[in-house]
Amino acid sequence: MSRLKVAVLISGRGSNLQALIEACRTPGFPAEIVLVLSNNPAAAGLRLATDAGIQSATVDHRDFSDRDAFEAAIDSQLRDRGVELVCLAGFMRLLTPDFVDRWRDHLINIHPSLLPAFKGLDTHERVLAAGARLSGCTVHFVRADMDDGPIILQAAVPVHDGDDPGALAARILNAEHRCYPAALRLIAEGRVKVVGDRVAVDTAPASGMLFSAPA
Repeated sequence: MSRLKVAVLISGRGSNLQALIEACRTPGFPAEIVLVLSNNPAAAGLRLATDAGIQSATVDHRDFSDRDAFEAAIDSQLRDRGVELVCLAGFMRLLTPDFVDRWRDHLINIHPSLLPAFKGLDTHERVLAAGARLSGCTVHFVRADMDDGPIILQAAVPVHDGDDPGALAARILNAEHRCYPAALRLIAEGRVKVVGDRVAVDTAPASGMLFSAPA
């Protein structure tokens, strides 16, 4: 049985990339990473790809006069390698609606909050300022609006008294490392279907698709 061909787009250290690499190494995992691409030539995550024997590429946004040309270069890299699903993992460039539409329902992202709450940046600071008792992470299909799109999987974590943004971020990152590979498995096994603005997940024979990280 063929494995789903995945590209991971990064801009930095590649923490979620490492979680996806480890998942794809698991015997029987239904997806393989065929490309790691970064807009940042100095991204530490590129070394993770090299160490894992995965092909990598850099498409530096500073080398292009406009976003269309930048995204055309990314699109070419993806299609040359037969990519079927794109995972954004700390990719710090906003993608245009045209690019998102070209990869509609084949482009996913992970965000460090329980969407639709706390979209955008400075998530953990805003969660703490709001006095929320739960936060977490969300894997979703990407749409043109920031941090928008049908939700595939979420993991909830508690917000503790005395938390600062760093402590909360670390707790959520641990949940991300479980949630992203689980969502990728669901998609690769054909158990995810987009119906309108929602995702229908066939959880059989698995269960417990909503994670709750330990306190």
